[in-house]
Amino acid sequence: MVHSVRAPPGPGLPEPPLDLPIPANGACTPPPRRYDPRMSTLLEAVRHYADTHAGADGLAASSIPGLMAVRALAPSALMHDVQRPLVCLVQQGGKRVTFGTRAFEFTAGHSLLITADVPTVSQITSASAAAPYYSLVLELDPAVIADLVAQMGAPPDDDPRPVRVHPTEREVADAALRLLQLLEQPDALPVLQAQRVRELHYWLLAGRHGHAIRRLGWPDGHVQRIARAVKRLRREFTRPLPVDALASEAGMSASAFHRHFKAITSLSPLQFQKHLRLIEARRLMQSQGLAASSAAYAVGYESVPQFTREYGRMFGRTPAADARAAIA
Repeated sequence: MVHSVRAPPGPGLPEPPLDLPIPANGACTPPPRRYDPRMSTLLEAVRHYADTHAGADGLAASSIPGLMAVRALAPSALMHDVQRPLVCLVQQGGKRVTFGTRAFEFTAGHSLLITADVPTVSQITSASAAAPYYSLVLELDPAVIADLVAQMGAPPDDDPRPVRVHPTEREVADAALRLLQLLEQPDALPVLQAQRVRELHYWLLAGRHGHAIRRLGWPDGHVQRIARAVKRLRREFTRPLPVDALASEAGMSASAFHRHFKAITSLSPLQFQKHLRLIEARRLMQSQGLAASSAAYAVGYESVPQFTREYGRMFGRTPAADARAAIA
């Protein structure tokens, strides 16, 4: 069973109109969130950057590694991915992200925080041409976190949850705005980029979930060790990778590695590799027009029937159907 978690109220956008309809069952609508001019300013900056730079897929990459704006003009289909550690600041619209058996629903003024490489199924749930979905995404940098943790101290917490949703804190929104504004200042960008990225990481570490983020930079911690193995899996997922080799990469015994890997990612190493293969196969069929069998072999499958079975279990449809839809 999937448990749905709705984000608590937080700082957001201008207040909605007061003449909202009263539901027939008598339930009260939540009180409107107070207008936060700083959040609105960040919305304007994200909207401007996304509208100017977004491609057909709605992604607006930037010259700052790991930073992008996202725009959607309509609700999306389900999107499967193996996410890297990141923070996603939603500025307009709504999104739903499922991790394991938990579903997180969040809207403008809230942030999604992911502190490990984990499989997710996400969907933009509220977006239209008149009111697009906008968000700002930054992949977390473990090296920056490790350097800050060394100065800030305080060990990580014992809460293993890698996915959280919370109201965006003002300091985080302000730092994100300054980082995004830097993209419009090409002379200042090479001088201040590292400082602004570091500042945003600092405020995330200083915030309510900073202890969870610290796990990414804690010296020789389990998260860092598993991250080394994940990095190799991402690089070599098309090849057979014995668990012993991955455990050696993490500096653990095979049994300890398997236990910690599943505790952090929710998957076994083999399941994680299958997710990477299937997601890449789907991308090859949809973006490059590969046939299902060609995509299967390209990502390391030796048996097309096995690929078809596993693809169907993950995506709920056959790879041949997706391949046909891509060229229709």
